[in-house]
Amino acid sequence: MVTEFNASLQSYNSFGILARAQELIRVSSIEALQALVRTQAFQQSPRMVLGGGSNMVLTGDVKALVLKVELMGKRLLHEDEKGYWVEAMAGENWHDFVTWTLEQGWPGLENLALIPGTVGASPVQNIGAYGVELQDRFDSLEAVDLLTGEVFNLNAAQCAFGYRDSIFKHGQMKQVLVPAVRDSALERRPADRPLEGQDKTLSSNPLPMDWGLGLANRALITRVRFFLPKRWRAVLDYQDLQKKCAEHNNWEPSAQDVFNWVCAIRRDKLPDPKVVGNVGSFFKNPTVSAEQCKDIIAIEPSVVHYPLLDGRFKLAAGWLIDACGWRGKSIGQAGVYDKQALVLINKGGADNPCTGGEVMTLARAIQTSVYERFGILLEPEPLVL
Repeated sequence: MVTEFNASLQSYNSFGILARAQELIRVSSIEALQALVRTQAFQQSPRMVLGGGSNMVLTGDVKALVLKVELMGKRLLHEDEKGYWVEAMAGENWHDFVTWTLEQGWPGLENLALIPGTVGASPVQNIGAYGVELQDRFDSLEAVDLLTGEVFNLNAAQCAFGYRDSIFKHGQMKQVLVPAVRDSALERRPADRPLEGQDKTLSSNPLPMDWGLGLANRALITRVRFFLPKRWRAVLDYQDLQKKCAEHNNWEPSAQDVFNWVCAIRRDKLPDPKVVGNVGSFFKNPTVSAEQCKDIIAIEPSVVHYPLLDGRFKLAAGWLIDACGWRGKSIGQAGVYDKQALVLINKGGADNPCTGGEVMTLARAIQTSVYERFGILLEPEPLVL
């Protein structure tokens, strides 16, 4: 592992905000991480886990010890008549991993193409797009307990996935989890050839005994495993994908077709964070009751809404923000993207970037406008530090 002091974080957060870390450690080995965790100095320091920096807003310098996850590697664990079990290390770029699975002929992640960030960060946020969430393809993950240095596994139930939510975002956990168990995926298929530079066996240790407290700042995800079924079908529920089907007169697209369409849609609507700083969708799409949705439709018949299985409706947060006149507006160097009101951007570029304070001032102003007009309080997606 490499340690840097007074390290710049501007290139490590996709907003491009100027901030520094008092101490930053690059984590490229699980064994070295375990040794670090077991030192007294580490246990006495506050810490922050950093993946791709694509889901956070820095409002100042970071005094906590920053653990920059750079664990690399990916492989097929097992294949049978049902599908493929695929594993990627936490430092892998998410979009590159999705591209790689399709190149191998393993469909299932195509709707999640071009989401910025790393594989290790994907379960934390339970990333999702165009009708698919990570939990739909998730098998299990491995993590290191930052209190003990022990390695443990989580299955989907133990991750407590919700809409852009998981056990990793909470200090105290909801009562929805099952008792700690060995990873069922590891029991039903053999470990294949180990990744170069990584341990030769996959741990199936149970969770820490006090796991009911939740795992925010308690665990560092080291690898994530996915199940991609061979009985694949295209998920085309979203309007944008339906339009692509009509545009290409292709109502039975391949996984590669869906991947290409999703990439085209995202590139048209969302700015490339390498060019214009942003964290993608800044607010979660709110969920309302059928009665609330009916009331809003009475006011705004064109409101974009989607029915859910439980009878509630999901509203498009971008549409609500746009209806309040925020598209293209700005506060300081923080602005609302002119092609998609759900995205806040750094208008100042790398030389004169926005501050975290400007981003949050703009976000709060948008929240106020939407609440006053629709009675809905939008919830930000990114972590604010």
